[in-house]
Amino acid sequence: MIYFVGAGCGAKDLITVRGWKLLQMADVIIYAGSLVNPELLEDAKETCVIHNSAYLTLEEVLAIMKQATKENKTLVRLHTGDPSVYGAVREQMDALEAWGIPYESCPGVTAAFGAAASLNLEYTLPGISQTLIITRMEGKTDVPEKERIEKLASHQASMAIYLSAGMVDTLCQRLIEGGYSPQTPAAIVYKATWPEEEAYVGTLLTLPQIAWEKGITKTALILVGEVIAKRGYEKSRLYAADFETEFRKKKETL
Repeated sequence: MIYFVGAGCGAKDLITVRGWKLLQMADVIIYAGSLVNPELLEDAKETCVIHNSAYLTLEEVLAIMKQATKENKTLVRLHTGDPSVYGAVREQMDALEAWGIPYESCPGVTAAFGAAASLNLEYTLPGISQTLIITRMEGKTDVPEKERIEKLASHQASMAIYLSAGMVDTLCQRLIEGGYSPQTPAAIVYKATWPEEEAYVGTLLTLPQIAWEKGITKTALILVGEVIAKRGYEKSRLYAADFETEFRKKKETL
């Protein structure tokens, strides 16, 4: 059996209980060595064979999966964060389906939520934003024309931008061109939830300078939106005394 497991965004104890149990029972582990916390591998059994996919091609990864299945072994493909976000898992799954090899997915905590926790953010503050856009700017790999940064910025929603820290100057300029004010709050979070995490808050105007001064060019998430300021929002109606739900009747207020 093949299991695609989200390792979480950094801290060892942010893997799910299910993912942790799968690691313990795995006969073979293929992990994303450049991004997954190696401390997670300490819980693998002594006989487990471990491969670092940073040194492997897709074909080599698939060959290991096929061989493990032939030998009736349990294999965990350990991806950083959540496999469904920039995990390049679909191409692996398609190959497994073509070969008739069963697999399952186990979710993980993606960096957008690790970074939010580090800054104590709520991306969906009433009256400010009810939408979170998870995206990246094109680099070596393109993005669809309809998903270019300027077009997404026109919504002025909360944004979590992956794989773009090395282009923060261009990114911030394009976000402004797309509709955000230069004074829109923005943050850069380096290695969210790792022991070496660094998090800095500024604006779209100041963030490039902050990133340059701190030497952050990779392994960082860019957050954008008024929710970062944590002000000017409306209280949730869900807990208002005059808001009736299936579980709570309206209450009189003095």
